[in-house]
Amino acid sequence: MTDGLAPAALQRLLGAVTGVAAGLSLPTTLRHIIDAATALAGARYGALGVIGDDQTLTEFVTTGLDEDAVRAIGPRPQGHGVLGLLIADPRPLRLRDLRAHPLAYGFPPNHPTMRSFLGVPIRVGNEVFGNLYLCEKIGADEFTAEDELLVESLAAIAAVAIENSRLHERLQDLAVLHDRERIARDLHDKVIQRLFAAGMSLQATIRLPAAEIAARAEQVVDELDSIVNDIRATIFDLELRPADRPTLSAAALALVDEMTRPARIEASVHLRADLELGVAPEVAEDVLSALREALANVARHSDARHVEVTLGRDADMLVLEVADDGRGFDVATTAKSTGGRGLKNLAARAADRGGTCDIVSGDASGTVLRWRVPLGSDASSPPA
Repeated sequence: MTDGLAPAALQRLLGAVTGVAAGLSLPTTLRHIIDAATALAGARYGALGVIGDDQTLTEFVTTGLDEDAVRAIGPRPQGHGVLGLLIADPRPLRLRDLRAHPLAYGFPPNHPTMRSFLGVPIRVGNEVFGNLYLCEKIGADEFTAEDELLVESLAAIAAVAIENSRLHERLQDLAVLHDRERIARDLHDKVIQRLFAAGMSLQATIRLPAAEIAARAEQVVDELDSIVNDIRATIFDLELRPADRPTLSAAALALVDEMTRPARIEASVHLRADLELGVAPEVAEDVLSALREALANVARHSDARHVEVTLGRDADMLVLEVADDGRGFDVATTAKSTGGRGLKNLAARAADRGGTCDIVSGDASGTVLRWRVPLGSDASSPPA
């Protein structure tokens, strides 16, 4: 460990931090991040791979090789071998000799020899966006635990960059043309201040005793996780502004996507055509809250691969059904335990509306939740 960052390394670090909020293109921001990672860890080569929906690498940004060397190597990696291992099992991986790993594919013609290896997943919470890869530790035979912690913090910054890019794409689709500049400015100000603080905290980590590095790095990653959640909350609140209020059907579809996509759960949604008629706004708010709670339970506890959501009217009742194919549980025992708070909230919310919440679960059959409440007063407006 050194007594501080060299000026060039500090410049790359601050470039990685500010690039996220400065409106730079995603490839440019990722370039800043991989340059900072190689400088901080003392690596000769580095790469950053973004994972697509098909679990292969859709983007692959490299450093340490000039354009001629990259062209000579040929097509970019797709995520096989050791790189595939990091996609399937997203945990940090340090190797003294990459070539000796059982999953090593070997290198294509014209590829430089690489021995020492450090791979770190780019993730926030349970959502994995890609991986950072470093090779050939300069001046040593392998990367250190301290290198791993620092690169993990930069990987969290990369996750913020990727998620921020995706959220700005969503923003472009919103019917808020007259407010778009103000919203972008507010997001920029909030993000850049907190990212600067995270970057300076990461810089200070270099000078800490080894025993304190893990705690500081964990704090930085938690702060970056919080930044992503705040950006998502801002976009979600924006989508639900009264002037641009979506229909109940649209809000339900967006919520299912928001809750299932990060958990990699396949979702089927069935909505009745008459869903918007006669549903009071406060009832619509409650059913969306119940849907969020039900899907959160599926994502956290069921290990389900598929969930089916049905929302519609049955006479004067609004009926929500959420069925998953995951691991079942003892409903009575769980409801009495501390861990059953979510189920109690679902039941209480239904009871407050004069409705019911029934749950059927079994070890082999997954879980079915059926939540029913009266439609409430006549209302043609969608949820606030």
